Parts: sequence; structure tokens; C-alpha cells
Amino acid sequence: MSNQTALYNQHLNLGAKMVDFAGWQMPIQYKNLKEEVKAIRESVGVFDVSHMGEFFIRGNDALKFVDYMVTNDIAGAQIGKAIYSPLCREDGTIIDDLIVYKLANDEILICVNASNIEKDFQWFEKHVQDFDCQLKNESDEYSLLALQGPKSFEVLSKCDLGFQVNDIEYYSIQAHDANGSKTLIARTGYTGEDGFEIFGPHDLIKNLWNQLMELNVMPCGLGARDVLRLEVCYPLYGHELTDEITPLDCGLKWTVKLKKENFIGKTFLESYQPKYQLLKLVLDKGIPRDHYVVEDENGNQLGEVTSGTMSVILGKGIALARVEKKLYSEDMKINVDIRGRKYMAQVTKKPFVVGGHK
Repeated sequence: MSNQTALYNQHLNLGAKMVDFAGWQMPIQYKNLKEEVKAIRESVGVFDVSHMGEFFIRGNDALKFVDYMVTNDIAGAQIGKAIYSPLCREDGTIIDDLIVYKLANDEILICVNASNIEKDFQWFEKHVQDFDCQLKNESDEYSLLALQGPKSFEVLSKCDLGFQVNDIEYYSIQAHDANGSKTLIARTGYTGEDGFEIFGPHDLIKNLWNQLMELNVMPCGLGARDVLRLEVCYPLYGHELTDEITPLDCGLKWTVKLKKENFIGKTFLESYQPKYQLLKLVLDKGIPRDHYVVEDENGNQLGEVTSGTMSVILGKGIALARVEKKLYSEDMKINVDIRGRKYMAQVTKKPFVVGGHK
């Protein structure tokens, strides 16, 4: 039996097409995926992402503990900042990617992928006893909305949350107490556009969703979310990131702070030579899909597509692909095998679409 978010009935009433995703009944699209993507790029849209997990770490060693657990620099970040980071094992392989919200030195929120809640929590639990802090999985207590698009602040300012919403910096978070419960507003999201993620009690989030619908904000599903994140080349766990590879194999070297005194996986990653490289591919014809083979012009397999779709903004096929470093060179011509036919792909350095985040 799949879990349902607090907004399940609202999705049904809006005619959403529901699918099972990471054990949750989630809307994949409402009326039109293209319109949902365009709303986020040009105006504003909202996603129910309540299936994501929320862990809180509180206590004297909260900061020290989290900084040790993840590869990115948490200790050096300012209070109120959000930090994207992989979570790795001793051998450098990725358990998950997550966002750390530094509420205070003694209180940290970690937002994790829905499919990895139990796996991640067990990993944190295994290591927390060496530190003076408490780890709590509060995923069941929070619903989460992602309001995304250039008009997101303008729209959120019109909503009554019981407090004034501030125009905070990108990748920052603010905590508010409204009616005796904590609500967290973060200027984060996974679309490349400006936007806010609102963590709050179920009733507050239901009320906010209803207000957004009255303001004609476009409800958006997981299908649009996937196109949007791929257009700006954001990786997704289970696709670009897996249990078998390290952050250095998938374009996340920037998140691995080897100058940090210590973190799990540091010793291994210091001497590791990456086996893979992530390529950004654009196709004038054909739609690339996950696991399609990527070849050189002589038909030699280099790797495979990790995420592929038709870009709504470009009107072209786009893909991220993992290739073996030793087989690939920048002067190669690249083809993608789509159901037995070879389609030429251009390798690009920059994201396919430039988002408009602050």
C-alpha cells in the first residue's frame, strides 16, 4: 500500500494522474506537462514534495556531527544557509544526495530523498553515538511544498502563513513559529528557477496549497519536475548518482571539500582517480531515454544515458550520460542508440537551459 501525502485528495480533485513513486502516491502530471514546465520557467508553479524526508540533529555536537557525515563544508557555512552535499560511505560511494539547512550551530535540518529515508537514517544513526547530539526523523510531521518560478516571491507574499515572508538570499532558510508550530521557508528548489520550499505542519501546508490554487498558481507534477531539473543539469539519485559511484565520477567534485579536517570517505577520495565522466548531450533528432547506449562514431560503447527527455524549452532531445573516462576524448563524435538507430549528439559544457535563480 502506497503512502499518501496530506494533499492527496486535492490532487485527485484537480484531475492529477497519480503514480507510485518511492512508495508514495504522487501526481506525475495534471493537465499538460509542457504547460507546467513553462509556468515554472516564465511565471510560477507549485509541487507537492511532501514525500521527501526531514531529519533534525540537535545538541552541542550537531554541527560537528553533520560536517563529519557529509562531503561538503557545513562548519564553514553561515547560520541560515542551505548546503547541497552527497552522503558517502568510507569507499567514497554515494548513499544519497541531500540538502543540509544550518538553522543554528546546535540545530540542523537535513532533507533527503524519499526513496532513501530509511537507508539514510540508519547510516546517520550508526554514527551519531560518538557525538553529543540527538538525531530525529520527523518526516511524518512535515509536509513540503516547492513554489518555483520568477513570480514565486510575489505570490508567496500574498499568502497568509501567520507571519511575514522575508525576501531571503538564495540557498538560505528562515524558521518561523506560527500558531505554536515551526514552519521553515527555504529559498531552494530543484528547477533552476527562483523559488521557495515551505516545510510545515500538514494543516498549514494544506491551507497554503488552497491559497495558491485561489491565486491561480499552476499545480505541477513529478514529470515537469524531472524535465526542469534535467534542463538545468541537476543530478538525480538513482540516475546520475548511484550506490556504485563516487561524487568525483558524476560532476560533483565541487561538493567534496578535501581541505576539511575529516569526513566519511575523505581518505579514499583523496587518492581516487575517477573512472567515469558525466556528459551533457543535445540531439537535434530523437528522444534519448535512460540506459540508451552512448557510442563513438565507430559503434564502440562508451557508456549510457543516465537521464534523457525532450526539452520543453529547447524543443530538442537532451540527456546526461555516464561514459568511461578511459574510452572518451573530447574530439570524438558521439551517437546515442535509440531503438537500433544512431542519432548524433552534441556535447555541451554548459547547462541546456539557464535558470533564473537569485
